[in-house]
Amino acid sequence: MAGLDNVKLKALLSDVATGTLQLPDFQRDWKWDDDRIRAIVATVTLDYPLGVVMTLESGGDSPFRARALTGASQVSEAVTPSLLLLDGQQRLTSLFQALFQESPVETTDTRGNPVGRWYYVDIEKAIGSPADRDEAIVSVPEDKVLRANFARDVVHDLTTTSGECAAGLFPLRIVFDTAKVNAWRRAYEKLDDGHFDRWSRFEEQVLESVRSFQVPMIKLAASTSMDAVCAVFERVNTGGIPLNVFELLTATYAGDRAYREQTGDYYQLPQVWRELKEELAGRYRVFGRLEAGIDDGLSSSDFLQAVALVRTWLRKQDGQGVGVSCKRRDLLELPLADFESLAPRLAKALEWVGAFLERQCIVRAADLPYRTQLVPLAAVRAILGEQTDTLGAEDKITQWYWCGVLGEMYGGSTETRFTRDVEQLVAWVRDGGSAPETVTDAYFFPERLDTLTTRNSAAYKGIYALLIKQGAVDWHYTDAPLKPALVDEYGVDVRQIFPRSWVRRYQGGVKNRPANSIVNKTPLSLRAAQALTGAPGTYLDSLAVASDMRREWFDDVIGTHLIDPYHLRTNDYEAFYAARAKELEDMVYAAMGKRTILRDMTDGKAGR
Repeated sequence: MAGLDNVKLKALLSDVATGTLQLPDFQRDWKWDDDRIRAIVATVTLDYPLGVVMTLESGGDSPFRARALTGASQVSEAVTPSLLLLDGQQRLTSLFQALFQESPVETTDTRGNPVGRWYYVDIEKAIGSPADRDEAIVSVPEDKVLRANFARDVVHDLTTTSGECAAGLFPLRIVFDTAKVNAWRRAYEKLDDGHFDRWSRFEEQVLESVRSFQVPMIKLAASTSMDAVCAVFERVNTGGIPLNVFELLTATYAGDRAYREQTGDYYQLPQVWRELKEELAGRYRVFGRLEAGIDDGLSSSDFLQAVALVRTWLRKQDGQGVGVSCKRRDLLELPLADFESLAPRLAKALEWVGAFLERQCIVRAADLPYRTQLVPLAAVRAILGEQTDTLGAEDKITQWYWCGVLGEMYGGSTETRFTRDVEQLVAWVRDGGSAPETVTDAYFFPERLDTLTTRNSAAYKGIYALLIKQGAVDWHYTDAPLKPALVDEYGVDVRQIFPRSWVRRYQGGVKNRPANSIVNKTPLSLRAAQALTGAPGTYLDSLAVASDMRREWFDDVIGTHLIDPYHLRTNDYEAFYAARAKELEDMVYAAMGKRTILRDMTDGKAGR
């Protein structure tokens, strides 16, 4: 349940200063610039609506690790907050630093450069038209000296109260300190008889607005579930990047009381993930890298989902759960003890996954057809362990993998497929019986080859890997078939066989035979690709000579790419395309372990 209260700004900022109000550790850092701070200060001085802030009551026992708002440096880590701020961090932090602390605000200028600023009100401008209030809020450099003429001339020296009074600039940092305000007022009124009336108007129009300013606050009850907290946060925090489960669990695990009592420290989930990811990526590049905020390849969320799949599968076997799942709720309900128990098991499973992918000739993160398909694959290995190492078991897993890739089964919503695949693949490998739906429902339409043109398609990457797996020999390094270990060394990539410009000129182009299709591409080294200039009939012999091979021997090398060399030597693009498309279809069907119904339907038809 949630309640709505109006809280005085002074009381709210006092709570920030004492640590009564803190941030859950999943909140990102404060980042408002100087202009936005001036604008929000002006809003408060005009008593204009600031917007609702949202908090979560912790009842002195927060489920999250908490941290003080930026600038509240006096708050000890030992202080337990009563409220956690879910929405309003930027506004309250800006106001706290500008109105409540005796140090400059660490912000940024319009170019994003870090600067220290003090905030003042120009009394003369403030008591004029409210429309000019933005101009009345003055941002002052950290040394409290306003300069002009490219900083050569001092306009106002605000390092003393007398200097502030002479300039008519009231320091907002003392606005809630009655004794300091009165002392400042007396110094100001002594300077000029007219200042008494000016101060009265300023106090009425500006200071009273700030002192009485109220902030509407929604308070979520301490009993609110973490799933609901996460959903609420994402809906109200429209100005930031969507919160992910990993960040929420980071704060939850860090707040785990049992772990702290046992170890005397916070659980550092990001550090655990970093070490695990670096270990995996050090052995298999397909898992990507983790540096400077980049988490490509396997992600932290993928890992958590795999853990949740194994946990819910085990609970179902023990009669403690009703189904296998890895929805957000399952992740948010993942106890730290269970995560610590299962994480090493999943890490070992992922090492097996890396080796499995290498056997499929997928060795780089950029060449991975579906990152998401690694989630159920790792979970299945973690559940079955060495049972997956038998020949029959790996054959089934391999078929399932390629059906998922070539049937493009992991392109949409995946959570439901994760669940089905884990249960069905485990049962298929362990007990035999029916194949998983990802196998039985997967189809490859022959016409799909025409539209596989970029790495955005999983099937495109899959065919590229299968060509290497089935024994393609490079056209420059012709000693042996390409191997995963040579992909980087040789600079292997997908290269165009018939140049696009040539295809466009060839009889005005060939309908339904696109030059950028995977049919007209093959994995070759950079050295080989450098020789692919002009039509194939002109470059094949030079490649053969460079390889010190007779023409017929080099034709055998071309054949390892499922290409009829005769069509290349005669520059017959249409015949080449039709013949190679059929070869690629057969390769795809073999990897999927079946013939598609469309293949049967199209057999015997003229052309493609």
